[in-house]
Amino acid sequence: MTSDSDQTLAPASTGIAGLDDVLVGGLTPERLYLVEGTPGTGKTTLGLGFLLAGAKVGETGLYVTLSETEQELLASARTHGWSLDPISLYEMVPDAGFDDSQEQTLLHPSEVELGETVRNIMAKVDELKPRRLVLDSLSELRLLAQSPIRYRRQILALKHFFSKRRCTVLVLDDKSSDTNDIQLHSVAHGVVVLEQTLSGFGAQRRRLHIVKMRGIRYRGGYHDFEIERGGLMVYPRLVAAEHHMDFNDDVVSTGSSEFDALLGGGLVPGTATLFNGPAGVGKTTAAVQCMVAALERGEKAAYFLFDERLPTLVKRCAALGMDLGSHIDSGSLMIRSIDPAELSPGEFAGAVRRSVERDGVRTIVIDSLNAYLQAMPDEKFLTLQMHELLAYLGQTGVTTILILGQHGVVGDGRTEVDISYLADTVVQLRFFEASGEVRQAISVIKTRTTRHERAIREFQIGDLGLTVGEPLRDFRGVLTGSPEFRGDGGNLLTDGSEKLQSS
Repeated sequence: MTSDSDQTLAPASTGIAGLDDVLVGGLTPERLYLVEGTPGTGKTTLGLGFLLAGAKVGETGLYVTLSETEQELLASARTHGWSLDPISLYEMVPDAGFDDSQEQTLLHPSEVELGETVRNIMAKVDELKPRRLVLDSLSELRLLAQSPIRYRRQILALKHFFSKRRCTVLVLDDKSSDTNDIQLHSVAHGVVVLEQTLSGFGAQRRRLHIVKMRGIRYRGGYHDFEIERGGLMVYPRLVAAEHHMDFNDDVVSTGSSEFDALLGGGLVPGTATLFNGPAGVGKTTAAVQCMVAALERGEKAAYFLFDERLPTLVKRCAALGMDLGSHIDSGSLMIRSIDPAELSPGEFAGAVRRSVERDGVRTIVIDSLNAYLQAMPDEKFLTLQMHELLAYLGQTGVTTILILGQHGVVGDGRTEVDISYLADTVVQLRFFEASGEVRQAISVIKTRTTRHERAIREFQIGDLGLTVGEPLRDFRGVLTGSPEFRGDGGNLLTDGSEKLQSS
């Protein structure tokens, strides 16, 4: 329950926009918070960023270190381009502590050191009167206490002391205890846990979650984050229901009247269209043609490229009469080449959100889902995250185009992931053999918004992009890749994209 005093205090920013979003504004001031995480998860970076954010709004900050030296903290700050001049550093590991003259035998050293350490911290706080304090780290106090009872009592004493000084405190814990010590969870006003895991290939994944946060309706679940120059970059878990934009849902053209007819009029804003087929059948070309049509209508578009090199894509599209370079130069088209082994699902969702909310993108192409989904096999709920992302894009009126590759060239086409149920429209592209040639067929399997054509048509990719022919009514079994021919071939396309005349 939130107290009256909590309601009158403005939230204290953590200095991390994404974390403030997770906390729905920031931390309740003048409370004690626990930040847990194994070494390397970013606790020190978070603590320094918290103090520097306070300094920007005129709040004095104090960093008390029981483990790292002042020089190590300064070096860490330099890697982020920070100056620690606005805050005070207090190193609690003096050289005199290693002097033999400091040893005594009447009491166990820890009994003296724990009391002295706590008193020194209190004295420094009374001297500087900071509004923000970071204590790094609790593992040192736990070792000095030697027993859970003494440790808890000292933490309670510190909490009571800080509460009288109107100080917002972050205490860091590196979880070095052999046991799962959660005593402080009940003492702290809030608990933030930072995690780091390694997958079979690629970079480590970092994520955080809020265990508790009194008086705040925070965003639960895991949130991906990265340590970048300038601090932590947190990507809040995407909740589609929280986002909605008013938009015009009138059908828009794909750039091909024949393809529009096949789709029942064209593409509908706020829907996702999946192009499904084997490698080389023309999925990317069809997707790019739809995107170029949107660009020519004056819309902005974003292309997330997982499979192909950007220069190759631009050159190949130019050869098909689709000039992407001019749209890139004008800023209306943003193409981002992505290495999926270095990207977390949260970071990808964050990039998509920025393109929609900051850049005003109305058409998004993801090429392809195979690389995105297969590069992160340890992410068990990746398909569910994709579902939330597509729901978000639908709520904001974005026309989404997805590309999914199938195994093999002809025959029973299979995919390692089945996300066709997520798409509003599914377009099937297949190879088939006729008259000793490999040809291409296109059909619409489903649409949720229009009454689409049920016919299977031949298509070709030429100098004018995608050309759709007549329905293949003389064939049976086209989708199997091995059709039976029952006609004169008069409705097939020639290399010049004209119908092949029967002899």
